[in-house]
Amino acid sequence: MATTNPLQFIQQVRAEVSKVVWPTRREVMLTTVMVFIMAALTALFFALVDILIRSGLQSVLTMFG
Repeated sequence: MATTNPLQFIQQVRAEVSKVVWPTRREVMLTTVMVFIMAALTALFFALVDILIRSGLQSVLTMFG
């Protein structure tokens, strides 16, 4: 691997960073809201599954014990 001097490295880094397409504030807010909504829906789903499994297990245990 070829070595570059620090000045060339910094120039290359700046050139690469200038190619980055940064999201707008609106895009960041929209994706943040979507992440929170999906996290809430996932939490609700697993809470319902937990309640169903717990009630089923309780009914099986009361039937045999």
